[in-house]
Amino acid sequence: MRVVLVSGGVISGVGKGIIASSAGLLLKTLGLRVTAVKIDGYINSDAGLLSPLEHGECFVLADGGETDLDLGNYERYLGIQLSMDSNLTTGKIYKHVIEKERKGEYLGKTVQVVPHVTDAIQEWIEKVAKTPVDDSGEEPDVCIVELGGTVGDLESGPFVEALVQLRHRLGKNNFVGIAVSYVPIINGEEKTKPTQHAIRTMRSAGLIPDVIACRCERSLDEATITKIARSCQVEDEQVIGVRNMDTIYQVPLLLEEEGLLKLLKDGLALDKLPLSADRIQQGQELWNLWRKTVVPEKHLAPLNIVLVGKYTFLDDAYLSVHKSLEHSAMRCNRKLNLISVDSEHLEATTKVKDPTKYHNAWKAVCEAQGVLVPGGFGERGVEGMIEVTKSARERKVPFLGICLGMQVAVIEYARNVLGYADAHSEEMVKNLENPFIVFMPEGSKEQMGGTMRLGTRNSIFKDGTEWSNLRAMYGGAKVVEERHRHRYEVNPKFIDELENGGLHITALDDSSVRVESVELHTKDHPFFVGVQAHPEYTSKVLDPSPAYLGFVAASAGCLPEMIKAAKEKSEGLANGTIRTHF
Repeated sequence: MRVVLVSGGVISGVGKGIIASSAGLLLKTLGLRVTAVKIDGYINSDAGLLSPLEHGECFVLADGGETDLDLGNYERYLGIQLSMDSNLTTGKIYKHVIEKERKGEYLGKTVQVVPHVTDAIQEWIEKVAKTPVDDSGEEPDVCIVELGGTVGDLESGPFVEALVQLRHRLGKNNFVGIAVSYVPIINGEEKTKPTQHAIRTMRSAGLIPDVIACRCERSLDEATITKIARSCQVEDEQVIGVRNMDTIYQVPLLLEEEGLLKLLKDGLALDKLPLSADRIQQGQELWNLWRKTVVPEKHLAPLNIVLVGKYTFLDDAYLSVHKSLEHSAMRCNRKLNLISVDSEHLEATTKVKDPTKYHNAWKAVCEAQGVLVPGGFGERGVEGMIEVTKSARERKVPFLGICLGMQVAVIEYARNVLGYADAHSEEMVKNLENPFIVFMPEGSKEQMGGTMRLGTRNSIFKDGTEWSNLRAMYGGAKVVEERHRHRYEVNPKFIDELENGGLHITALDDSSVRVESVELHTKDHPFFVGVQAHPEYTSKVLDPSPAYLGFVAASAGCLPEMIKAAKEKSEGLANGTIRTHF
C-alpha cells in the first residue's frame, strides 16, 4: 500500500484538489493504477444537504454517494469510478465508531479519539486503497489522500493524527506528503512567511512534508525557493512552484516539468514496482493523449455558451457542468466562452425592479450560440428558466436542459404549445390541476438526506428514435447509463400528449414509465434536448459526455462530425480496437 497525502496550510481553496488529481495522473502515466480519498472535517454525513452557494456543487458517484466536488476532479482526471466510501467525513467516521460501540465491538473499553477513532480512519483509508476503481478489477497501486481544509483546524485533528500514525505504520518508501501553500505577492515581492508558518504547523502536528507545492500567480524566483527550502528543512528540489496556467488541465504538465514525478518515483520507490510492458505502454499513450488534448492550437475560434441557473453567484455550484463544457469545447477545437446568467434576471419582475439587469441578461442570451439550463431545487428563478427555454426553442438555438432544465422544457412546451397555461411542477406549486412534473413515489418529503433518486440508472431509447441527436451521440446505443439526482419527474399521465404535440420522449427508464430524455425532431431544431440525468458527472477530460458534446458541437456547427466520430468509437469498442480505460 502506497499513499500520497496532499494537505494544505494557512488558507484553503488554493488548488489542493487539482494538485492531488494531477499527481494521480502523473502516476498513471507510468502505468500505475491509482485511487483517491477525500477527507472533509465537517460533521455532515455527506455533501447532499450542503448549500451549493456555500460549499460548491454536490458531486454524485455511480453508487449514489453525494460527495465533495473534488471527487469529480479525481474521476475526470484519472478516468476512474469511485464509491461513497471515497469521501470520508467526521460525521461518517464518528457514526461508524458509535455503531461499533453500540454493538459491543470494543469489549467494554472507553471509546476514545486515540486509538479508536484514529484506527477507524486508517482502516477506512486502507479499505478504499484496496478497492478496484477501473475495468481491470485489480487493486490500485497508489492511493491519493487529500485532507480538506487546513492543517491546524480543530476539526481536522483526529485525521491528522491518524495520517501521522499511518505514515509510521506504512514505513519508508510507502508514504509521500505534499504540502500545498500559498505564496502571495505584495508590492511585487513574493512573501514566504505564510508557507513557513504552514509547514511549522504541519511539523508540530507530526506531518513531515516531502514536497512543498507553492501556489503563486507567477513562477517563483530562485531566491524564494531557496528561502522556503532552508526555513522548512527541505532541499531546493523539494520545493516546486505551481503558477497559474491557461487551463487547469495543463497543471499536470507543469508539475511534471517542475520535477514532481521524479520526487514521487523516489519517495515511493516506484522503480521497484514490477509493471508489465502493456501497462507501461498504456501509461505513455495516456500521457501523449493528454498533452495533445489540453494544449490547444493558437487562435481558436470562441464559442459563446450561456448557462442560465439559480446559483450563478458561485462558479463551483456548477463545477461539473463547467468542466463538461470545457471537455467538449476542447474536443470541438473551440475556445469556450461561458457566460453565467441568473435566471431571476430574465423574469418580468426584474424588468420592473432593475431594467439594467434584465437587459444585460437577455443581451447575453441573444448573443449566445447555445443555451444550457442546469439542475436546481426550489421555485426561485424557474420562470426565467422557462422564458429562456422558450426563446431557445423558438429561435432555434441549440439547447440542453439538465434535470430541472429538462422539467422546465416540458413545462414550457405544455404552456406555450399544448395550451396548458397553468402547467407547472408540484415542487413549485401545490394542488395543481395539471402537474406536468410530479413527486416520485419512492422519495421522501420528511427525510431529506440521501432520499433522492441517486446514482447510475439506465436510459433506454425507444424504438423509432434512430433520428435522435442524443442517441446518435451515444453511438446509436439502445441502453446507456447516467447518474441521477432528483425527487421530481415528468408526469407519466401526459407522456402521450407531449409526444403527439411534438415533444418526443426519446428514452425511458427500466420501468418504461419514467421519462429520461425529451427532444425536438432534428428537422425542427438543430439541437433541443432535455435529460433527467446529470451526464456532467461522467464526463472526463479525455472522454467528454455524449450529451454535452452533442450540445457543444451543435452550438459550434460541427455536430455531423461528432456524430460520425461517436459512431466510429462505438464500432471500435464493439470490435475491441479502442481502449475503454487507461
